Amino acid sequence: MADRVVDLGGTVVFGETTEFIGAEHILAKRARTKQVGEKIFEIVNRMEERANAVGCDMRKGQPTPGNIEGGLSSIEEKSLGAIMKSGTRPIEGVLEYTDRIDGQKGLWIKDTPGREIEILTGMAITGAQCMMFSTGRGAPQGFPTMPVLKVCGNPVTYKRMEHDMDINAGRIITGEKSIEEVGEEAFAHVLRVLSGEETKNEIIRYFNSIDIYTLGPVI
Repeated sequence: MADRVVDLGGTVVFGETTEFIGAEHILAKRARTKQVGEKIFEIVNRMEERANAVGCDMRKGQPTPGNIEGGLSSIEEKSLGAIMKSGTRPIEGVLEYTDRIDGQKGLWIKDTPGREIEILTGMAITGAQCMMFSTGRGAPQGFPTMPVLKVCGNPVTYKRMEHDMDINAGRIITGEKSIEEVGEEAFAHVLRVLSGEETKNEIIRYFNSIDIYTLGPVI
């Protein structure tokens, strides 16, 4: 999906820096320039330093109990799965949380936290016209100014939350569809949404969540 949009001259932005840990060197190898590769390492190190400053060890705290229950064994395994969503194309640059894309093309990283609502806000700030949000355990919320398509990779979750999920990628696991077939369906679904079709969270009116990433303590 990401590769196809980039190849057609579009822009793809992906984030959630917390899920790069242990795989940042792989992303850095895809950087367009040495400086971009260094920036990828910088945002991961910066995120870990912020966590350490408040007594949180990101590497020991991941994967979460829910991740483990879902079958993940380590933070590296979690990160390898997460970065697969970015495709294979070169990474053009790294955006800070408040940066806008301003018409730049290709594949970009945005430095965002792991909390869903703050990710959504950050992507909307970027200027994203639509967001594809992957989930295995179910995260139904949308966003007030940007359509959010929920891609569910767990067939059990999709069956339980069909009224919240837009795309059932769990059919890859069950053997009903190939990765390529689900990718084509996802691409077609994005085009329909960009043409005015409502997402599931828009239909049920669950798109009022908004929160801004805050650096430092909040009182």
